[in-house]
Amino acid sequence: MSASTRPSAEAPRLGRQRMMALKGASFTVPFFLGFTLFTVVPMVLALKESLYAEMGSGLGFGAKTVEFVGVDNFLDGFGDGRFWSSMLRVGLFAVISIPLIQFLSVGLALLLDAASQKLADRFRLPLLVPYMIPGIVATLIWIYLYSPTVGPLTGFFGLFGIDANFYGSSLLWVSIGNLMAWSGIGFNMLIVYAALRSVDPDVYQAARIDGASEWRIAWSIKVPLVRRSLVLTTVLSIIGTLQIFSDTMLFKSMTPQTITRDFTPIMAIYDWAFQQGNFNYAAALSIILALVVGTASALFYRFTNKAPTS
Repeated sequence: MSASTRPSAEAPRLGRQRMMALKGASFTVPFFLGFTLFTVVPMVLALKESLYAEMGSGLGFGAKTVEFVGVDNFLDGFGDGRFWSSMLRVGLFAVISIPLIQFLSVGLALLLDAASQKLADRFRLPLLVPYMIPGIVATLIWIYLYSPTVGPLTGFFGLFGIDANFYGSSLLWVSIGNLMAWSGIGFNMLIVYAALRSVDPDVYQAARIDGASEWRIAWSIKVPLVRRSLVLTTVLSIIGTLQIFSDTMLFKSMTPQTITRDFTPIMAIYDWAFQQGNFNYAAALSIILALVVGTASALFYRFTNKAPTS
């Protein structure tokens, strides 16, 4: 008798659990709608456009026709030396800039974690303010600061006899890297700091009892425990750096002789699409760039996000 009544007794509880699960899942609907409309749909349209090309009559007369060319645009893209030169240029910049930004972010997070809660609360928001400023506005601010005529930095370095041309080829990447560090360190620092605050303080206390110094605790305990947060912020940095566009595009207005139209992959894609009007080839290049960014991020995640061995 009890066995026959058990299903009916458990049914309302299962119904409530299912309802709670549906309510929780409903909070993800806006994200998936936005992801579908602004990521999946554009990628599908770009893939479709990349399979076609505008063909002329061959004599220069008559209207152009759009014809199916298959993977021809992709073959041209994989053989485009200027596009891959821009990819290499940005890749080398990422290899240098991302570790430096991560190092500074971890250092600031460790300093905040070592400080008192009251002092840390005072510094968290100011360090995050640069990240909250829109990228275009931040770039314009630094373009003004770098200006040799109205900016204060050139005059400041001139006091020490240093002729700093922030728009020159020798300092251009330093200028861009400084801008990206200024904008990104606060965000990465906050992610790492939140991970540090979630660690049980008893772990640190046990290490101090064993005689470990604060430096030893930071290097051997704190940093390994926030490894997943470091992997996350590094992957986001890889994605953002390989797709750099607005910074270099605005810098181009100040130094067109140094920053060419295909200085970065996104700038090359923009030029093909909106300057030369070849949307089909630009779509193919965008798919190639997406594959490169996805592969680089996946490889980094694969080789760094491993569980520590005992």
